[in-house]
This record gives sequence, C-alpha cells and structure tokens, in this order.
Amino acid sequence: MNALAAIHVARKQLGLDEDTYRAVALRVTGKDSARDMSEGERGRLLEELRRQGFKPTKKALEGPFAAKLQAHWIALWNLGEVEDRSDKALLAFVRRQTHIDHTRFLLDGAEAAKAIEALKSWATRAGVEWSNGKFDPAWRRQAGAKIALAQWALLAQAGAVEWKGFHAFLDDHAFRPVDRMNAKEWQGVMNRLGEMVRRLRKTVR
Repeated sequence: MNALAAIHVARKQLGLDEDTYRAVALRVTGKDSARDMSEGERGRLLEELRRQGFKPTKKALEGPFAAKLQAHWIALWNLGEVEDRSDKALLAFVRRQTHIDHTRFLLDGAEAAKAIEALKSWATRAGVEWSNGKFDPAWRRQAGAKIALAQWALLAQAGAVEWKGFHAFLDDHAFRPVDRMNAKEWQGVMNRLGEMVRRLRKTVR
C-alpha cells in the first residue's frame, strides 16, 4: 500500500470529514492535500494519523527501505549488539530516528538514510569496517563478509576462536569457496557466527 492509499484508509478508519482532515494535514505538513506533499510529508501525516488511532491492518515490514533496514538490524543481532531481533524492536528504532511509525510509511530517501546510517554507525562501533581497501578481493567487499569478519574478530579477541581460522571455519561448515559465496550464503555464515557471539555474550554477563 502506497502512502496516498494509506492516508485514504486512515481517513476512512478514523471517520475524518474533509474539513477535519485538511486541518490536520495543514498543521502537520503545511499543506492541506496529500497529493501536493512530498513522500516525507506524507509519512509525517501518516504518523500523526497513527497517533490519532489509525491502525494499519498489515503487520509485516513493507516499504522500499524495509529489507535494507531489516538486514542491518539482524546484522546487529548477530554481532551481539541487539537483544531483540523482532520487527517490533526494529520499528521502535526507526520511529526514534525518523519519527515515522512504520517502514511502509518511510518513503523518502533522506528520512530512511537517518535510520540506515545510524544502524551502520552502530555496526562500525561493533567492529565492522565498511570501507574497501584498494587491494581488497571482491569477496571482502560484500557486506555479509564484512560483518562476518567483525564477528570473527569479536570471537578471536575473546579467545573463542583462532585469529587465522576464519577460512578453515568456512571449509569445516561446508560453505562454498569464499570467492564464490553470495549474499544468501554470507547470511548463513553470519547466523552461525551469531549463535557463537550470543553464547559468548551470555557467559560474559
């Protein structure tokens, strides 16, 4: 459901007449017609309608930036930084960053970047090196590889694995050669290492 359609549904659900709706829209965005608004303004209007009681019927994450946000959130969970990997927890984070209630209403690239960059910065603090070195092989340039290497470093620093054992770990768990692995396969690596990281965090606590 796009933002215009969601606004129409919200108006109907809340029983707002034309004058009341336009007054709300004008107060929130400075415009009284959703068709004249930017995507970010529509998102803010939908957030206000949500505060007034609008309850979207769909629960799953939606929107053009939902997959990227979820991928970064799960990465943080696998780095032991996030205790709750649920969509609900992610939506709460997005709301704090953007003041937009749901990823389905997060349609403006600049607004979405606030949440995405905050998640990437969090991962950086956890040890993920996002930049590419001049001589880095292609596999090290994949986001999944960068996160997996940070996970391995966390485990190695704690003495749970050997620093030089990363490639042997991949071989032992029957993953494909590192230079042929795709994003889905790296996700499998991250999930396996995430279990190890979370066990380590529990023993430390």
